[in-house]
Amino acid sequence: MIQRIQSVFLLLLALAMLSVLALPLWHKIDPQSGQEIALTAFSLAPTSAQSSVPATGTWLIAALAIASAAVALIEISQYRSRLSQLKLGMLNVLLITATLGAAFFYASKGEQLLNVKLTGTYLIGFYLPTLALLLNLLANRFIRRDEQLVRSMDRLR
Repeated sequence: MIQRIQSVFLLLLALAMLSVLALPLWHKIDPQSGQEIALTAFSLAPTSAQSSVPATGTWLIAALAIASAAVALIEISQYRSRLSQLKLGMLNVLLITATLGAAFFYASKGEQLLNVKLTGTYLIGFYLPTLALLLNLLANRFIRRDEQLVRSMDRLR
């Protein structure tokens, strides 16, 4: 049921996690050698042709982002069972945190590939899981509020 506010939050969470797949997460340029390296959800690869840095697959980030989006969509469909929604929300917190951890791991791995003295820049794709984590926490709060409302109505009966 999309008419509930937590469903809107969960839908936005799924969109944010799917956007991680399309947007770059991290980028570093070495001005001395002219080498560039970029991190996406699928690879840590050089963007310049003359680079000697080998490409590395980062499928873990993509798999975790897809799993988090899928759990959010399943959580929307479980609107009749708020307790299972809360359990799926807890699982989603773990998946989103693992996505952030994997992105940070591969970004730190990329830092070591080029000039160590220079730091890379985190791009919008890196911050989207943080937004998704916030949306998940808001959705869980409203799910808990609905559960408390139902329990208080049961006490009145």
